[in-house]
Amino acid sequence: MIIKPMIRNNICLNAHPEGCREEVRLQAARAKTFRKRLASSDINGSAPKPNNALIIGCSTGYGLASRLVAAFGYGAKTIGFSYEKEPSATKPATPGWYANKEFDRLATENNLFAASFSQIDAFSHAAKQKAIEIALENNFKYDLVIYSLASSVRVDPDTGVLYRSVIKPIGRQYAGRTIDVFTEKFSEATIQPATEEEIANTVKVMGGEDWKLWIDALQNEGLLAPEAITLAYSYIGPPFSWPIYRDGTIGQAKLHLEKTANLLEKDYGKENGLRAFVSINKAVVTRASAVIPIIPLYISTLFKVMKERNIHEDCLDQMMRLFSERLYQKIGIAIPTDDEGRIRIDDLEMGPSVQNEVSSRLARIDESNLHELADLAGFRSDFLRAHGFDVPGVDYEREILSLE
Repeated sequence: MIIKPMIRNNICLNAHPEGCREEVRLQAARAKTFRKRLASSDINGSAPKPNNALIIGCSTGYGLASRLVAAFGYGAKTIGFSYEKEPSATKPATPGWYANKEFDRLATENNLFAASFSQIDAFSHAAKQKAIEIALENNFKYDLVIYSLASSVRVDPDTGVLYRSVIKPIGRQYAGRTIDVFTEKFSEATIQPATEEEIANTVKVMGGEDWKLWIDALQNEGLLAPEAITLAYSYIGPPFSWPIYRDGTIGQAKLHLEKTANLLEKDYGKENGLRAFVSINKAVVTRASAVIPIIPLYISTLFKVMKERNIHEDCLDQMMRLFSERLYQKIGIAIPTDDEGRIRIDDLEMGPSVQNEVSSRLARIDESNLHELADLAGFRSDFLRAHGFDVPGVDYEREILSLE
């Protein structure tokens, strides 16, 4: 069959197997180049590095980029968890299914230890037990644990109750201008405020409860290395987005992540030197960001401004900078954080000059000047590439003989 993207309401309903695989190959090649730069700059070999990394939510976006940098940038063993749908006779798998398989293949090809688990719910006790078994069987302890799950639902592993997250404002209705990135048509989005139950459910799904369960499970088995680092990823963004994001249901979950980081360090910092952080990352195109009102228009405009200034970064760029300029600098240099104890690699996005220019453009943007002021084409390309489409070097007219 020949596979073309099936897009409905800014959601892509399918994936291209070869495109997903090629995208991983391209990113792995960039991570290898990054490794060469590290080797040439680290003359004394004194910079620390990850050795055994666990990535929870490893198959797309920042999770996949983190794993690529850890493995192909630093030579670390990596264990990854993400819950994916397998292919059927007529329908491709989810993008992460192909990404995980290609990652493992490339790791083997490069003599790197890797194990990917695509059919275990990362929220489950079974996933945590599998991570424990892998470490015990291979006689190592985790020195880097990255929590990058981006699920809309979670089943509580003890009660079996399913919780759903929502993207809603709190306390008042939200109304704002948004754009369909494929039709390029503007519209007004109106969202009613979340109920108390919806707020609690979103925190249950996207907050730090499961992150803590992972760290508790590993620590109870003695599988966290001394002075291990654990990270969860978050986003703050500009104030005009806060009603639907930072001050909304997602923001409440992100605040819970930050509280969890403090709790983890309090519980285990003195015991074995565990360092727990929330990393505030830059806005990028993900499978979810296209459906959050105002965010596609903001990101498209941000991309245009940052590309004009040659400071644009994708997920892999961000993770290379996170690892080399924050987590693993020279021995004795503390990991830099803001006043709230968060790592900030959204610094280029949130610089006053960039934000002032983005705000100015958003105030006057319309369909007549859209391409002059924003980068819709870049947003679309990144969105499609996340699903294996629009990847350089892939022949999309070629028949796909197997969906495996």
